[in-house]
Amino acid sequence: MKIGELAKRTGLSAHTIRYYERIGLIPYADRDRSRQRDYDASILIWIEFLGRLKTTGMPIRDMLRYAALRERGDGTEAERCDLLEQHRERVRAHLAELEACLLVLDTKIAGYAGDQQRMTDYDATPPERRRKPVATRTARAR
Repeated sequence: MKIGELAKRTGLSAHTIRYYERIGLIPYADRDRSRQRDYDASILIWIEFLGRLKTTGMPIRDMLRYAALRERGDGTEAERCDLLEQHRERVRAHLAELEACLLVLDTKIAGYAGDQQRMTDYDATPPERRRKPVATRTARAR
């Protein structure tokens, strides 16, 4: 697949794809007769994985290290696993931090919701301007 198609399917720009290739994050593409990049469809899975690493905050230097280990192939599984386990712990710590922040936000929002309810429960009209309740028919009949 050409770089434009890869960009369209991955959501990355062609510039980003070329950059990833240049720094070694993705392997160099084969070239067709006209010297244009021709990517194998299997690159889609790798780019999706890289996107997940990026979304979870893995630094590019760690992504490059993982890519280099992957490129070396068999015998690097333990190192790749260690790298992912370390990253997983950072992600878990970040999730815990985000959950604590979310709790603060939820508490604050609930407080505002309570303020709104208190405001509707409280009649701020000065007593001299309040209407007197209208007597109901049953009250007049008594």
